[in-house]
Order: sequence, then structure tokens, then C-alpha cells
Amino acid sequence: MKWICWMVVGVVCAGIVGADTQVENKGGSKMELLYVKETTLSVDAVEERLKAAAKNHQFSVLHVTDLRAKLQSNDLDFAPACKVLDVCNPHRAKEVLDAKMAISTALPCRISIYEENGKTIVATLLPSKVLGMFGAEGLEPVAESVERDLIKIINEALAVE
Repeated sequence: MKWICWMVVGVVCAGIVGADTQVENKGGSKMELLYVKETTLSVDAVEERLKAAAKNHQFSVLHVTDLRAKLQSNDLDFAPACKVLDVCNPHRAKEVLDAKMAISTALPCRISIYEENGKTIVATLLPSKVLGMFGAEGLEPVAESVERDLIKIINEALAVE
């Protein structure tokens, strides 16, 4: 599962997903997988704003991965900025892990900030959709709460002052 999350993050950062944030489920219908917003702010400016907004909503930023720097350090030509913030609300994480440890493969939540077509894009996987992959009964309210918080964090970070 963890490799799937990183694969999705990589696809998003590479710009392959772009504006198409839907996936087709087994029934053939489309479901939203990502929450995506555009801004004219720089990737670095959004990173700082996300860190402040996360703190305002009782989330910690555990780590920031600069994918452009990581790829370039391996002698790969990768020009667009792309940073991934690992964010976590420890109380919500404990609730989920107490119910099903396998969900640890999808934690922490990630918010990606990347350049695409002259804009800065901010995106996150929707926890309510990710949780559905685990068949964890009774955790929907927790996932929905975390999802609302992640959306608030992103919207707050992108709010014009």
C-alpha cells in the first residue's frame, strides 16, 4: 500500500494526473480521489503557509520531502519544484491505528505542492477514499474529519491576505 501512495504522489508531482483527479471504480463510475487547488504563490511560500495552517488545526508537519532536489541529487533531470509535506494529527492517527494497524501503510497524510503549467498546485489524497481501500468499518467519521481538516489547512494556506 505504501508504494501505491508514493506512486500516486509521484504521478501528481510529475504532472501526469493534472486536472483529472478522478479514478474509475469497479462499477465504471468516477470518484474523486484528490483535493486539488491552484495558486500563483510560489511552492516555498505555500510550504510555509501550510506549516502554519497545519499547526492551527492541531496537525504536525513531520517531514518535508523536496522531490526535485532528491531526483536531481541522483543525476536525474527534473525541473519542476515539487515538495511533499507529511502531516499528522496524532490523536486521529491513534484512533485509526487502534482499529487497524494495516492503515499505517497510508500514514501520515501527504500534501503535495508542485509546479505545473506556470501555476503552483496543492493536492492531497482524500482520506475518506484511501480508508475505503482497507475495508475498515466504523472509521468513516474519523477519515471524514481528517479530510475536512486537510481541506481547511489547504484553503487557509492559500487564502489571500
